[in-house]
Amino acid sequence: MASESLQVAAPAADPIDQLDPRHFILIKNARVHNLKNLSVALPRNKFIVVTGLSGSGKSSLAFDTLYAEGQRMYVESLSSYARQFLGRMDKPDVDYIRGISPAIAIEQKVSIKNNRSTVGTSTEIYDYLKLLFARVGRTFSPVSGVPVRKDTVADVVDFLFALPDGSKVTILAPLLPSEDGRPMSKELDLLLQKGYSRVVVNGDETAFIEDLIGEGQPEVKGDVYIMIDRTVIRTGDEDLMFRLADSVQTAFFEGHGALVASYQLPVASENSQSDDLATGNRQPATEKMFSDKFELDGVVFEEPNVNFFSFNNPYGACQTCEGFGSVLGIDEDLVIPDKSLTVYEGAIAPWRTDKQSEWLKPLLKNGIRFDFPIHRPYSELTEAERNLLWKGNKFFEGLDEYFKWVATQSHKIQYRVLQSRYRGRTTCPDCRGTRLRKDAQYVKIDGQSITDIVLLPVSKALEYFAALNLNEHDAKIAERLSTEITNRLGYLDRVGLGYLTLNRLSSTLSGGESQRISLATSLGSALVGSMYILDEPSIGLHPKDAEQLIGVLRSLQKLGNTVIVVEHEEKMMEQADQIIDIGPEAGSGGGHLMFQGTYDELLKDTTTYTGQYLSGKMQVKVPTSRRPWRNALEVLGARENNLKNVSVKVPLGVMTVVTGVSGSGKSTLVKRILAPAVAKQLGGGAGEATGKFDRLMGVQGQVSHVEFVDQNPIGKSSRSNPVTYVKAYDAIRTLFSEQPLAKARGLKPSHFSFNIEGGRCEVCQGEGQVKIEMQFMADIYLTCESCGGRKFKQDILDVKFQDMGIDDVLNMTVADAVDFFKAQPKVAERLRPLDDVGLGYIRLGQSANTLSGGEAQRVKLASFLTKGATLQQDKILFIFDEPSTGLHFHDINKLLTALNALIEQGNSVLIIEHNMDIIKCADWLIDLGPEGGINGGHLLFEGTPEEMMKLKKTNHTARFLAEKL
Repeated sequence: MASESLQVAAPAADPIDQLDPRHFILIKNARVHNLKNLSVALPRNKFIVVTGLSGSGKSSLAFDTLYAEGQRMYVESLSSYARQFLGRMDKPDVDYIRGISPAIAIEQKVSIKNNRSTVGTSTEIYDYLKLLFARVGRTFSPVSGVPVRKDTVADVVDFLFALPDGSKVTILAPLLPSEDGRPMSKELDLLLQKGYSRVVVNGDETAFIEDLIGEGQPEVKGDVYIMIDRTVIRTGDEDLMFRLADSVQTAFFEGHGALVASYQLPVASENSQSDDLATGNRQPATEKMFSDKFELDGVVFEEPNVNFFSFNNPYGACQTCEGFGSVLGIDEDLVIPDKSLTVYEGAIAPWRTDKQSEWLKPLLKNGIRFDFPIHRPYSELTEAERNLLWKGNKFFEGLDEYFKWVATQSHKIQYRVLQSRYRGRTTCPDCRGTRLRKDAQYVKIDGQSITDIVLLPVSKALEYFAALNLNEHDAKIAERLSTEITNRLGYLDRVGLGYLTLNRLSSTLSGGESQRISLATSLGSALVGSMYILDEPSIGLHPKDAEQLIGVLRSLQKLGNTVIVVEHEEKMMEQADQIIDIGPEAGSGGGHLMFQGTYDELLKDTTTYTGQYLSGKMQVKVPTSRRPWRNALEVLGARENNLKNVSVKVPLGVMTVVTGVSGSGKSTLVKRILAPAVAKQLGGGAGEATGKFDRLMGVQGQVSHVEFVDQNPIGKSSRSNPVTYVKAYDAIRTLFSEQPLAKARGLKPSHFSFNIEGGRCEVCQGEGQVKIEMQFMADIYLTCESCGGRKFKQDILDVKFQDMGIDDVLNMTVADAVDFFKAQPKVAERLRPLDDVGLGYIRLGQSANTLSGGEAQRVKLASFLTKGATLQQDKILFIFDEPSTGLHFHDINKLLTALNALIEQGNSVLIIEHNMDIIKCADWLIDLGPEGGINGGHLLFEGTPEEMMKLKKTNHTARFLAEKL
């Protein structure tokens, strides 16, 4: 019997290896950052939401693994120049990724800092607008409102051949005096040499040139016209048509762009076929001027071209503001900071001192003569009365005259200081902030200039293009351009940005707005077969608008793309084809695939925080009672942007939340009016423009200063990081310098700094990375080969504290570091607030430019919490712009605890927010609306969440709030 052959059991096949990369994007054993050998199969051409706690590894999977590999493979297909760096370009730490498509990442960072970039330029709509106006725009004279056009040779010939047969026509060209002052006789002599024989002088009969310049003839004075040609019109005579075309061209040349056509119409009985110019009975001569210059009403206009409408080109930029849209001038809000005061009470700040009050006395003394109300608050003065205060009259010199005088005294330091105190950025008066040269406004299509269109909200611009009325010729030229413009405007409107204007600066957009603009631009290019990876596109969107955004993402997916969204928004998860949850905790406790499936399956899942919060097993608890309040700031008559004369109270000592749909006026009220106005009343905020409003009351004695905690990066350089921002690094450096080895080597705390020479690696200068400039591509950052990305020299790295080097400490997460340094209270106490605000997962040395807007904002919040004891004496108004950005339901609990801690220290918290978990925990709500843009700007509600809930049938916010309460 033959012996049985030995069979070795094959290792169990990994299920992911069996899947087809044509139908799935396969990631096997990803170990990037905190991912723990995570394997996942993403179905192609589906709408996938990746969720989990903040810092659990969502972005590591979506951006640092999937997108990084997609980008690396793209670079691999490029030229040998780009590929020479590929050997050094890090591959994501993963066994393999199969079935990957070209990747497009749309992040929420406001990466555009250029103060010339606008919504119109970044979406390419403005490029199409420039072309449209250059091709079919008509220039209208501002004097008469008549279209400006220049005459061509064909125009003149067509006019002449439209005259009745037998009309006698003379073509004349004006003889202009020479620039060097030559006598007219010399000019006429030159004409004779050129072959001309006759001229018309002062409109009289024709004269022969020879007779005018003979011996003893007086110098010719007055208007002289060269006779170029004369003939009788014979309809259908082609030879005559060619002859006249030549004559007209010559006349334009000799007349420097101008000619006169003098014509006599035949009397009806005359034989129009007569060739004899001398005979025939004709009507008196009529003259018509033609010009091949682009002029009308005595004004020479520029002919429109693409550069004429470009504010990034010296030719098209406004001369006054040089294409920036704003000028440095006297800021009315700084001159009159408290508009509730009267002129008599000292509303005009610069005229309050003894010396400068000499300017005020004539107004107080003579005000009664021209009926000026010196005892009426500035906010209640009419527009004419305010203008009078600035312009002055024969009885007193106004503020404009005063500041002109101050400028003449600038050789004295005190006047230079005085002038700088009242200067600020104001909208350019010439271009209305559109940055374009003034005469670009004269070019119109269907009654609107390009400046009118860029100042319209996107939704209104869309209506204008939908109803565009052009003649057949122009419509054919504009067809392709207007289609592109309408499509792109439509996408902007669909992603919930219909309230923005095309003139809005890109650098003033929030992270969510900036991301949705990138999304609309991607839709405009309509790629197919790609992988779109988005980072929380719902930021800055009211739940009502989030529904519309989902439709946009679906249309991107239906084109044939895989859409992967890192998101915490409940509505987004509800609509997803598949949800992937990463966890269970944040930072080092995360990085595992906790769940993959549909929304209904997730509701039944009890192992993930996401499933428990969605099903209601866990929730952000509603406070048992709302804090009462006594004092409030009161803003009266807010009229900036779309605000409709709103008056609102902001209670102090409590948590106030401003809500409303996207574009309803929340940011305008809080960021453009309240924050700068409070700062100016407290003696700061110089140079910052304040929006239009009448009065602000309740500041003095109630608020010591205002802190606007926004989502801008915590530092402009890549060296800034959380551990230095909360001032914990000084204590850590001191701790390391006290270790025995450090003392033996004579190392000081400064040697443990990566910002100064001494202990840092000098190849990368303590950056850990070296920048490679890629000419026409984005720069690539590669790990420093000298220090291996560890930032320090080896003798510094040798110093250990509890077996950890300085680089190990910088690579710790905040949560781990709090535990590690628990015996070092100086360090732990400064780090703990970072953990308290839900940032336990970020690394201590993580570069500031890798933090999201929401993370940067929470680092700032943590820095205020570390100052807790010193803030006790102050009454600070803290303003937060969407602090829930990037937070999971579970982390919002931590954030609310931190915000309540600020209030318990005697401060006030004002939040702009769309997240219902934060809105339901507010003490006081202010709701603006009812819609965005021009249909917003009304105060809909002020009160507690319980009172607001009663409006659920009529109010968008109340409808979603009712679901949560």
